[in-house]
Amino acid sequence: MYSKYWLIIKDDSKRTFEVCGQASNENSFTNKTYAMQRAGMNVSCRTPPVTNKTSSKDLVSIVGYKKEEGLYDRLCKEHMDITLRSSEDW
Repeated sequence: MYSKYWLIIKDDSKRTFEVCGQASNENSFTNKTYAMQRAGMNVSCRTPPVTNKTSSKDLVSIVGYKKEEGLYDRLCKEHMDITLRSSEDW
């Protein structure tokens, strides 16, 4: 069994991704991604295990996607804006 997982967020609209780090419990990360999806954002996440082949953040790659630094922060800000707009309408 693996003890650590990579936290990878993907922006499927712009075909970019960011490796956010490692964690032994990815529940919070995946829940935040699902919240973004429910808000209408075209995002997804992956949590592959940390292995010898992917021991470094720079070795992680996703076919068809390019790396974007700061992606997770940008998506969190966008999600917050969507959430605030929907609460103003209520």
